[in-house]
Amino acid sequence: MRASSGLASSTFAVCAALCALSLAGPARAQGAGFYAGKTLEIYAGSSAGAGYDLYARLVARHIGKHLSGAPSVVVKNYAGAGGVRLANWLYGVAPRDGLSIGTFGRGVAFETLLNPKAVTFDGRQFSWIGSVNDEVSVCVASNKSDVTRIEDVLSRELTVGSTGAGGDTFIFSSLLNGVLGAKLKIVSGYPGGNEISLALERGEVHGRCGWSWSSLSATHAKWVESGQVRVLAQLGLWKHPDLPNTPLALDFAKSDAQRDALRLVFARQAMAWPFVAPPATPGERVQELRAGFAASMKDPALLQEAKNASFEIRPVSGEEIEKILAETFAISPDVVARTADLLK
Repeated sequence: MRASSGLASSTFAVCAALCALSLAGPARAQGAGFYAGKTLEIYAGSSAGAGYDLYARLVARHIGKHLSGAPSVVVKNYAGAGGVRLANWLYGVAPRDGLSIGTFGRGVAFETLLNPKAVTFDGRQFSWIGSVNDEVSVCVASNKSDVTRIEDVLSRELTVGSTGAGGDTFIFSSLLNGVLGAKLKIVSGYPGGNEISLALERGEVHGRCGWSWSSLSATHAKWVESGQVRVLAQLGLWKHPDLPNTPLALDFAKSDAQRDALRLVFARQAMAWPFVAPPATPGERVQELRAGFAASMKDPALLQEAKNASFEIRPVSGEEIEKILAETFAISPDVVARTADLLK
């Protein structure tokens, strides 16, 4: 009886210990790791409510649970110069410990090539975490014009609205004019995209080049479906899945130099909503941030929230961004210089 009782007691003790371990295991795992008890700060290179701020807050609400220790995540705004101010700070001042990351304009990394005097960083040296979306913009023409395909603007004029130098509507239109010989008459001075849309509807202008497809399809899908606007070409490195039969502007390049000039500018589309850590952030931190970001992009809660807000999610990894940058920075300096002149 004593032996049996002792065995039973020992068995109970072992089971109790195993049960305790199994119950404590998840809690211990959740509390373990570099980020336990810490706060991850995400800096948005825009004012509150702007696109980069909204994407920063979307990621902030979900990435913490995909990092070791489930850290708190806060968003801070660091606006100025279209994100260049934040990029300069991340590059030269921000702590390099994996606790400070940021998101800024898609074209900022390429300022090193196109406008080197305006920046203090090398876009290749950031620790790239990933992009929320691989953006594709489009060039459209109103049905009030006689332009029905992109080839038409190579032989006759199309008036397009623009916010002015520095905006996509100016940059992309100028690029098509200078590289492909398009005849886009650019009317600048509109405060934003909504005003260009109103001008298009009123017939003040007959086209718009540099309109994000995700935005167009979310806000004016009926215009496309009814034929009120015709999608002429896609402005990006690759076609959007929604537009398999619409040509890329790249398809109309007639030389390697023309193709490289278009790639130089369209490369920003593939990293449209980028997240970065400062240069020289420890490799293990970068890998964890990349893995946490990638997991967030598959998180059903984030995907549902994005769907409700009409945010497109087609993520690009940090490794893919590094490859895009390496290929873009390898473009001939002569092509870079000529392209930079076109965009002024």
